[in-house]
Amino acid sequence: MPRYFTDELLRRLRNDIAWPMLLKELDWPHKVRLGQLAFVCPRCREYRSAVNPRTNLGRCFWCDTNFNPIEFTMAVQEWDFVTAVHYLKALLVRGPSRSAAP
Repeated sequence: MPRYFTDELLRRLRNDIAWPMLLKELDWPHKVRLGQLAFVCPRCREYRSAVNPRTNLGRCFWCDTNFNPIEFTMAVQEWDFVTAVHYLKALLVRGPSRSAAP
């Protein structure tokens, strides 16, 4: 498994992986609340979160943790950075499916 990733790939994973698709792919609890996407925080397990569509970042307001799609995948799946990047890279190529294994 390669351990080097281009800046362009990492930028695409952080900015182009849509949160609704990611949450569905990871089968992670989420909902739309007052028109804003919210998810259960993988760190503190609270539902006090939101996704900013302009920055493509998720934030838990309870534990003050910010997540990009890579960090979120690492936290949810308890994977290292390399494994999470390979998983998300495959999502970019194949699109969403019901499989959660890298």
